[in-house]
Amino acid sequence: MFELKSLRPDAIPAALEKAHRYRLLNEPEQAQSICEDVLRVEPENQEALTTLILALTDQFAGARPVLPKLVRALLPRLHGEYERAYYAGLIDEREGIAWLRSDKPRCGPAAYECFLQAMGHFERAEAVRPPANDDALLRWNSCARMIMNNPDVAPEEAAGPHIELGD
Repeated sequence: MFELKSLRPDAIPAALEKAHRYRLLNEPEQAQSICEDVLRVEPENQEALTTLILALTDQFAGARPVLPKLVRALLPRLHGEYERAYYAGLIDEREGIAWLRSDKPRCGPAAYECFLQAMGHFERAEAVRPPANDDALLRWNSCARMIMNNPDVAPEEAAGPHIELGD
């Protein structure tokens, strides 16, 4: 196939800035590619990992959705307990939002399940959060509002197995 070209280590900060910019421009595939290039040079780069997680979750509701389980596989590479819990919650929350915006069968109950899981992760993150960081609390509130403001986002009467977006 193709032999990918490698970044120079001194180019990594500028590359990560470009990845952030591409996410803001709603070009998550470009941000993903840049993060993968950075991680080839610095496999433990936490900024590249978190940006990659965000870029992948940006693609949950796309025409070619990324499977949430592929994004969850990145969580063990995050160094901190807070980061692992927070980003696990963010993955579930974004999967819930993708379900909420879809017209797939069971989208309301599936979104509800995702939001509930996210809230559990955010509670764990909140318990170990750094000082002056209420991000997990803000995300927990967002999930709660998604449930409260959308009557179809409710538990299914006869709870079936968890379905992942893209199944």
